[in-house]
Amino acid sequence: MLLILPEFSIFTKNPGMLKATFKKHTFIFNQPGGTSRGVLTTKDSWYLILSDSDKPEVSGIGECSIIKNLSIDDRPDFEDKLDEVVQNIEQFDYWLDEGLLDFPAIRFGLEMALIDLEKSGQRILYPSAFTNGTTGIPINGLVWMGAYDFMKNQIIEKIEAGYRCIKLKIGAINFEDELKLLKMIRKDFTANELELRVDANGAFKIDEALEKLKRLSAFDLHSIEQPIRQGQWEQMAELCEIAPLPIALDEELIGIYDRGIINKMLTTIKPQYIILKPSLLGGFRQSEQFIEAAEQHGTAWWVTSALEGNIGLSAIAQWVATLNNPMPQGLGTGQLFNNNVDSPLFIENAQLFFIPDNKWNLSEVVNG
Repeated sequence: MLLILPEFSIFTKNPGMLKATFKKHTFIFNQPGGTSRGVLTTKDSWYLILSDSDKPEVSGIGECSIIKNLSIDDRPDFEDKLDEVVQNIEQFDYWLDEGLLDFPAIRFGLEMALIDLEKSGQRILYPSAFTNGTTGIPINGLVWMGAYDFMKNQIIEKIEAGYRCIKLKIGAINFEDELKLLKMIRKDFTANELELRVDANGAFKIDEALEKLKRLSAFDLHSIEQPIRQGQWEQMAELCEIAPLPIALDEELIGIYDRGIINKMLTTIKPQYIILKPSLLGGFRQSEQFIEAAEQHGTAWWVTSALEGNIGLSAIAQWVATLNNPMPQGLGTGQLFNNNVDSPLFIENAQLFFIPDNKWNLSEVVNG
């Protein structure tokens, strides 16, 4: 059952109560993150901070997170648009509706901040057994692209840490080396013992994709994410129909907001899975539209972070915890940065936990 988000009732009655500011934060990777689009060493987010003039000591915080060369709002006027939202925050209903369709990261950050403020600024957006600290969320271990030995070491570390679902970024190094890595894993772990997901980030050319998928299928993969570049619906539909392993759509979802187009995409392509990144799609409500449509089409789904810091990651995890999806989620990214915000999030035995006794350290975010 899908969530119904708060109507932000106190602000609807008196929107003039709202005040807003924002602050940019550049995350620094502990080690470079390799993708088929290049190597990431830093990633920018903007904290959107809302307060109520009657209770200025209470703040709601949202994170507007973009990924270079992937987010559709990775554009020069991003900060200008964010400033426009801040200066006209009383129009939040407009911004959450059609005003930020081209800026999904800001739309998501605003939605997150409003929910947080409505819930008294405690960073508990969706109370559950997860936020009580009594249950965890199963997550996959992420292996970045890189040289063969680098990827091999990551894989060994993830397995030793207890992960039984690993996601490998592929498509940038020699394909034969990637197959060697998969062969190495399957030599010691069957599909029943270790689930393998791979993510090509659209790296395969159309004329080579099917052959590569056939070779990958020899290793009992759970799925491959976005084997070819997004926007090629007919070619992707053909792959989903005849490929010997399940295909998950990821980048394909970015920039689609209309429910009719969502249904048309799912009807045309018929993917086995879709992957939801609220920062790239425009928030929780937008992501729930995809979930509802996917379930109607018999398409399975899971949620992945878009390299948010702990503020955004915590909000996404809290939301996911209410959706009762037992599949491993892609929410293990909080440890990627050496300058993340201290938070109650904690990973143990391949699960993400929220430990209420572990306090937030938000002084730099709020006070700047």
